[in-house]
Amino acid sequence: MNRGVETMQSFYEAFQKKDIKAMQALYSDSIVFSDPAFGLLEGNEVKAMWAMLLESGKDLKIEFRNIKAVDEEYVTGEWTAYYTFSKTGNKVVNHIKSFMRVHEGKIIEHSDAFRLSTWAAQALGFKGWLFGWTNFLKRSVQKQARQSLQRYMEKNNL
Repeated sequence: MNRGVETMQSFYEAFQKKDIKAMQALYSDSIVFSDPAFGLLEGNEVKAMWAMLLESGKDLKIEFRNIKAVDEEYVTGEWTAYYTFSKTGNKVVNHIKSFMRVHEGKIIEHSDAFRLSTWAAQALGFKGWLFGWTNFLKRSVQKQARQSLQRYMEKNNL
């Protein structure tokens, strides 16, 4: 089996078990991450983001599938997150396409892609449905997500 495929599979198995230490251990110290909700994160921000999401996602469940090697370093996969969005109490089912670059068994780049408008409609309700496609809502979601991450990092001295 391709080492990148093994690494991605290990990451999502740890995620399913909510084993933050195992997830973080698979990242290089210089990890670069991006997704529609947080934008671009680097290093400790990435590791803290997953810790924050696992701690706040009391009912979080994930499934993953279709992990495939693109080449020696790049892998893709799909995963679905099921959880209650804490700010509204709304149930969310988020379908995500994941891309990772793996070097010597460590994830050095990770990006997750999903439709922010679909997520916003579920998480935020009518307001998200109405404005989920706008850059204004995207910027607002990213600003709030990054502020939450900053507060989490300060609180936990990260």
